[in-house]
Amino acid sequence: MADNLQNAMTAARRLLQIEADAVRELVSRLDGEFQQAVQLLMGIRGRVIVTGIGKSGHIGRKISSTLASTGTPSSFLHPVEAAHGDLGMIARDDAALIVSKSGDSEELWAVLPYLKLTSIPIVGLLGNPNGALAAKCDVVLDCSVAEEGCPMNLAPTSSSTAALAMGDALAVALLTAKEFSAEDFAYLHPGGSLGRRLLLRVEDVMHSGDKMPVVQETDDLKSAVLCMSERRLGAVCLVNQQGILTGIFTDGDLRRAWQEDAQLSGSRVGELATRNPKTVQRDELVTTAVNLMERHNIMVLPVTESSGRLAGVVHMHDLLKSGIGRS
Repeated sequence: MADNLQNAMTAARRLLQIEADAVRELVSRLDGEFQQAVQLLMGIRGRVIVTGIGKSGHIGRKISSTLASTGTPSSFLHPVEAAHGDLGMIARDDAALIVSKSGDSEELWAVLPYLKLTSIPIVGLLGNPNGALAAKCDVVLDCSVAEEGCPMNLAPTSSSTAALAMGDALAVALLTAKEFSAEDFAYLHPGGSLGRRLLLRVEDVMHSGDKMPVVQETDDLKSAVLCMSERRLGAVCLVNQQGILTGIFTDGDLRRAWQEDAQLSGSRVGELATRNPKTVQRDELVTTAVNLMERHNIMVLPVTESSGRLAGVVHMHDLLKSGIGRS
């Protein structure tokens, strides 16, 4: 049993090394042919229709998904379903991306006549860049590997990894050439934490209007404490007569002031507040507020307009409830 386990570990390490070598070999293949593929796919007005069978089909689905989520519209077409009516999903403005290790699959060859008939440009991610299928492609990206990671050199392992890596390289090259931004990415991922991280603004979660804990800097301490208790945010913001933020007074400030001087009944809140507090503007990302609060170990952060007027208040608990957390 111990020998079998040791052999298994050796095989696993060997596989990872072979796959790493296969991906490393691709770097030197990002040449003029790769540039042609990028230019071809950038030039179409329709979608990139990705197709493949077996393991290559699974890789093709992932590549198609990556393209679609990074600004290149794409759909996956199963070659078997294509032969039974799904060829109709291909429009004349589209391009085809064929993923294949051997290039010999009959199902793929059944799709080719339609692609040629409709003059659909074809990019091949091929494990056999010199085969018959390669001759049918307008651009060929060489995804061949020296060997599979499978001990019998049979199961697609390093070949499928190489095809996936080449597809990712193509997607990244396209998004870079199109100047696809982080915000563009977020708009395509509104349901996930990444989308919230890139789209949610401070003004979306801040307390504003009547919910703001705000007092005049000349108010007495009692008024400030009552406001703090009513709003339940653990702080009050101080403003002058023009509504400009001038300071913040927290429950921590109150405790420290009480420890230093028990006679606080006649004090003005402005005398005890923290002046020039950390702030964030309402149109900044929520992640900016979270990072600022974590860095300075504060729970409540005033939100200001560009003029310095108080616009709202954010509390760390509200930011965490929004599903952001650390960036």
